[in-house]
Amino acid sequence: MKSAVVVFPGINRERDMMLALESVTGAKPVSVWHAETELPRVDLVVVPGGFSYGDYLRCGAIAARAPIMQDIKARAAKGLKVLGVCNGFQILTEAGLLPGVLARNKNLRFVCRQVKLKVENNGTFFTNRMEKGAVVSCPVAHGEGNYICDAETLKMLEAENRVVFRYAEGTNPNGALNDIAGIMNGSGTVIGMMPHPENMIEPLHGRTDCRPLFESLLAA
Repeated sequence: MKSAVVVFPGINRERDMMLALESVTGAKPVSVWHAETELPRVDLVVVPGGFSYGDYLRCGAIAARAPIMQDIKARAAKGLKVLGVCNGFQILTEAGLLPGVLARNKNLRFVCRQVKLKVENNGTFFTNRMEKGAVVSCPVAHGEGNYICDAETLKMLEAENRVVFRYAEGTNPNGALNDIAGIMNGSGTVIGMMPHPENMIEPLHGRTDCRPLFESLLAA
C-alpha cells in the first residue's frame, strides 16, 4: 500500500502518522509539502494533526486553501482514500470535503487525555478490521474539536450511517453533537476524526487498541 502524509507549516503529528503507517503497512509513506500542486501515485493520503498556520483565523482555514488541497479534492472525487486526523479533520471540513465544522470545545479549554472511542460503522476503509460497536481507548489533544452542523446535515449523517466514530461511556471531551468523533463523506472515500489513533498502536504507547484501524487500510 502506497501512502502520503501532507505537511503544512505548524503541523506536528506528521512523523507520528508516518511511523504508524510504516509500522503496520511495512511501506514508508511519502511526505508531501503543502505548496506542491500534485500528489504522487498513492492509495491513501493522510492530513495529520497539529496546528497548521498556528490555528489563525479558524483551525484549518488557511491550510484548506493550500495548493495541494486542490489535487486532494480532485483525486478524492475519483476514489482516492483520504484520512484527516484532528487538525486534518478541521482542514477537511474547511475544504468542503466533509460537512460541518469543528468549533471551540464546550469548556473553552484545550483537552489532552484518553477517551473511549466507539466504532459506529465498520464498513469503511479505516474500520473494516473492527467489530461494530467496539469501544477502544484513544488519545485526544485539541482545543477545537466540538463537531457541529445544522439539523438537516446531522439527520443525513445519522440516516446514511456516516458517523464512523463516537465518544463513548461519557468521555465526550468537547461537547460534540451526538458524541460525534469522526465522520465520512457520502461515497466513503474521505474520513475525518478528532482522536489520534496513531498514538495507540504499540506496546510502548501503553495499549494497542487502535492498531486494527491501520490494519484495516491494508485490508481495504
